[in-house]
Amino acid sequence: MDIRVYTENTEEQTLSPYAVLSKNSRGRENPLTPCSVRTCFQRDRDRIIHAKSFRRLMHKTQVFLAPEGDHYRTRLTHTLEVSQIARTIARGLRLNEDLTEAIALGHDLGHTPFGHSGEDVLNTICTGGFRHYEQSLRVVEVLEGDGGLNLTWEVRDGIVNHAGQHEASTLEGQIIKLADRIAYINHDIDDAIRGGVIGPDDIPVACRQVLGDTHSQRLQRMIVDVIDHSNNQPRVSMSAEVYEAMMELRQYMFDSVYTNSVAKAEEAKAKGILHTLFETFLQNPNKLREVGLSDVTLNGEREICDYIAGMTDNYAIYVFKSLFLPQGWQVRR
Repeated sequence: MDIRVYTENTEEQTLSPYAVLSKNSRGRENPLTPCSVRTCFQRDRDRIIHAKSFRRLMHKTQVFLAPEGDHYRTRLTHTLEVSQIARTIARGLRLNEDLTEAIALGHDLGHTPFGHSGEDVLNTICTGGFRHYEQSLRVVEVLEGDGGLNLTWEVRDGIVNHAGQHEASTLEGQIIKLADRIAYINHDIDDAIRGGVIGPDDIPVACRQVLGDTHSQRLQRMIVDVIDHSNNQPRVSMSAEVYEAMMELRQYMFDSVYTNSVAKAEEAKAKGILHTLFETFLQNPNKLREVGLSDVTLNGEREICDYIAGMTDNYAIYVFKSLFLPQGWQVRR
């Protein structure tokens, strides 16, 4: 018996009746010969981790643009924290941890440079709008690798349905929606306190009474509540008390941090960069070739949107500088 079959048999014997078993996956658009070691969801996880779009998350803003300090979150560290929280919940509910991890690692692959500010720009200027969760699906289905990563249906469903009013078809996918909120609310509080935007005592008293006073207490309270409230249930959710406290805390973050003039001091500049790049490429599809930045020709809005969304913060700034700021003259020998 190979390792994959052993793992699949173990899943069948130990996981919840509500879990997705690897051997029962709806499969891939292009079938693959099964691996002797890894289940289909483990292969998806590995494909995502080795993707270039995953590595670029390291240089994409979470909340604070280009912060001066080594300990502020990036889009990559956010993704890892979501994965850790989601795996803990999946293990507690006896759901498929490998499927949960794969969705978590891929859920933000389509995010823009400069965080949600970049998303707002593309949503405004692109025909049909722009939503990062739809772009994440496009990354794994079309843009990454040679025509996509060919992931399983369950992972793709979880990625595209992790935000907004959508709900994933699997409980593993439903975990990601809650784990994403739990992660960003708490780590954004941590970063905001580190940056002096808010203080620990500024957090609403009602939220602290329900969720706790510290970062670890809040995480523990929310994660355990999801497990307790969802155990042996056909849907993943929180208790009303904890969910309301979490959403009140989320609203506080929007009011005090996400729209704070200190935290968003450079946002207008970042938006201006992306807007200018979009209009430039739209008017001149060969602009990158002309200045020697790339051999890419950007034909139409869709390709421009894909290219800009894939940029890191640093690369977007570099391209802007190369196109619009004068370069020092060099003696040619």
